[in-house]
Amino acid sequence: MTIKKENSAKKIRVEKQVETTNDLWVLRLYVAGQTPKALTAFTNLKKICEEQLNGEYSIEVIDLLRNPQLGADDQIFALPTLVRKLPVPVRKIIGDLSNTERVLVGLDLLPVNNL
Repeated sequence: MTIKKENSAKKIRVEKQVETTNDLWVLRLYVAGQTPKALTAFTNLKKICEEQLNGEYSIEVIDLLRNPQLGADDQIFALPTLVRKLPVPVRKIIGDLSNTERVLVGLDLLPVNNL
């Protein structure tokens, strides 16, 4: 079957995008300003991601002081809160993420029986 060059490029892009999404961890960190707890949570999250996810992650920091409506979709009721959007299922972890083992269990990177 012959595919036109322009369609072929689009098809390759779509397949590559789907392939990347399967390996990509999509994380959202909800905070309320640049408080010490928010900064600690981001630092801890960044460290965990660098050590555990081999560059296959994206972190979106959402400041609910600037955009309070953005917390409604993920039903955020405490801050800081980390939401793992991908891979599914969605997971939430509340706090400054300083307990690395609990964060790894919460992200499903470590079995529960290791605690």
